[in-house]
Amino acid sequence: MLAYLVRRVLYAIPILIGVNLLTFVLFFVVNSPDDMARMHIGVKRATPEAIERWKADRGYDKPMFVNADAQGRARFTDTIFFDKSLRMFALEFGRADDGRDIGQEIRDRMGPSLAIALPTFVLSLFASISLALLLVFFRATYLDFWGVVMCVAMMSISSLFYIIGGQWLVSKLWALVPISGYAPGLDAARFLMLPVLISVLAGIGSSVRWYRTIFLEEISKDYVRTARAKGLSELAVLFRHVLRNALIPILTGVVVVIPMLFMGSLLVESFFAIPGLGSYTIDAINAQDFAVVRAMVFIGSVLYIIGLILTDISYTLVDPRVRLE
Repeated sequence: MLAYLVRRVLYAIPILIGVNLLTFVLFFVVNSPDDMARMHIGVKRATPEAIERWKADRGYDKPMFVNADAQGRARFTDTIFFDKSLRMFALEFGRADDGRDIGQEIRDRMGPSLAIALPTFVLSLFASISLALLLVFFRATYLDFWGVVMCVAMMSISSLFYIIGGQWLVSKLWALVPISGYAPGLDAARFLMLPVLISVLAGIGSSVRWYRTIFLEEISKDYVRTARAKGLSELAVLFRHVLRNALIPILTGVVVVIPMLFMGSLLVESFFAIPGLGSYTIDAINAQDFAVVRAMVFIGSVLYIIGLILTDISYTLVDPRVRLE
């Protein structure tokens, strides 16, 4: 397994380089530093002197890839590509346009993002698998039919409806929890209950339908008929055999999501004013702070690759017959 993991990590390096290079091209070639300066300064105030001053303050006055005026390694290190792109491999994200350290901001905002993401992840997984098993247990009945109808209906409703409707009903009409905001420590629970509940409801329709499909596929296999022929009850068949053998396809969608929990939820954090990484990304996009956006894109790609590697490892833990070579 160690050799396999080393190969996967080595395969990830060119992928990250490609993502980094593509991001650099989009931000610095398609959208040049001069264009960035005009957007931040404003068209009416964007004089040549103001543009050059803005670029010098942020290190955008250097050559793109090769500095012909420098000597030695500085020909390649004293460039925008090295300073703004390659340094991210050492987790040096630089500073945002407002002067704050991006790395410190990410560390500070990771906690609120996880405070929403982890309970949402656990509750969604538990509720979705439980409801899917319930529908499979009563398959081909009215409960199963109307359960699938409800899942499709919930899938068809936008997440914005759940967010706005939940804020109006629970916070404004019933006044049970604050409509938005965040507080550190145990006081955060008052602000997180509604976002977590809405996040679970918004995703439960598609999750239940997907898990139900996996369980129905497993329940039609020969080993299930053999278990029934031995006299096992339907509950024992579902929980001892079907659920266990369905863990590999479930892990495919679950484990890969775990690292992405650090990225936060863009919509939920923005609407509920949670100071997490999701709202940080949205604020950076609105403010056209490209340094923050580049950092979040890079972190997202790294976490996604980690999730894929964790998924492969989890296969061997669930089914010893799976060998990573």
